[in-house]
Amino acid sequence: MPFNKEMDGRVAIITGSGRSIGRSMALELADAGCAVVVNVRSNRAEGEGVVKEIEKMGGRAMVAVADVIDAKAVNAMVEATLKKFGRIDYLVNNAALRQEKSIEEMTFEDWRFINGIILDGAFHCVKACLEAIKKSDAGSILNIGGLTGAMGAPDRAHVVTAKAGIAGFTRALAMELAPHKITVNTLVPAMLARPDKPNEIPAHPVYRPLLGRAGWPDDFSPLTRVLLGPGGRYITGQIINVNGGTYFGT
Repeated sequence: MPFNKEMDGRVAIITGSGRSIGRSMALELADAGCAVVVNVRSNRAEGEGVVKEIEKMGGRAMVAVADVIDAKAVNAMVEATLKKFGRIDYLVNNAALRQEKSIEEMTFEDWRFINGIILDGAFHCVKACLEAIKKSDAGSILNIGGLTGAMGAPDRAHVVTAKAGIAGFTRALAMELAPHKITVNTLVPAMLARPDKPNEIPAHPVYRPLLGRAGWPDDFSPLTRVLLGPGGRYITGQIINVNGGTYFGT
């Protein structure tokens, strides 16, 4: 199949897709012909902006305002997706926050909040989408990991733990869902450059990409298209790093 509209007729839910990597992935999948559910936690206007970009491309999209921590809201998002598009083929668990706080200052509420968004949110979305994805002949789940999950980082114990957990969740699901021909992978992006300084490396004592710059959202979205699309049907259970040579994953 040509690498053009290879996802025509497919439907994807991308959490946290109102900006940054999530937005870039939404535009990439729409370019492949996929209908996209643009999920935002609360900023509807931001999500509607992405939908307008997709519609301007000639694609199909809708906004779904839902906090992934809230299982009822996630279920409502899935129901709205099925009502509008009739199916779900792909789920991208991208929603995350990357707060910084020392372990001395971190409260249990801080810990639970971050783990709730990243880990519990992924769990809620998989549970809500799974019945529909099992009906697809090309079902796929893509989790978005984090460089810190492998390398660690100061003042981010909650984020590091949650992102490391995403890798384990991916491997578990890949084993369990393989009989249903559902692929499950994790894409691990590098540090993101600041939008106003795209060629600078954010200050950090250990993260120094070999290619000399931090990542841009469009560095990661093309691989999303490959992993979810027809060319990725024999890839599952993998933790795939896209980081400019910052970390050599195994």
